[in-house]
Amino acid sequence: MLVPESLLTPSSSPAKGEISRTLLERTGLKIERIESRGYASPEGFWYDQNHEEWILLMRGWAVLALEKEAPVRLIAGDAWLIPAHRRHRVAEVSADAVWLAVHVG
Repeated sequence: MLVPESLLTPSSSPAKGEISRTLLERTGLKIERIESRGYASPEGFWYDQNHEEWILLMRGWAVLALEKEAPVRLIAGDAWLIPAHRRHRVAEVSADAVWLAVHVG
């Protein structure tokens, strides 16, 4: 029997740092639940993905730094589409931040 689970229930993992779990993966599609736990991207690190990523911040707050652009401030409920090759990083994030990330392409 399948048992539903809440995407907002904190992970019980004692591991330090961000926890990412793939919820669904198919050709050209990956859906992840990401629990940030207050861990931002390292200084100087940039994501440069060759696919689009749609993100939904389900809980907490975050600041995404964009290369050569103003930062994007997100609060719970905000969603944003990150185009392929748009260099970005998580500059700041709350300890309770939980994301849903959909990678397409």
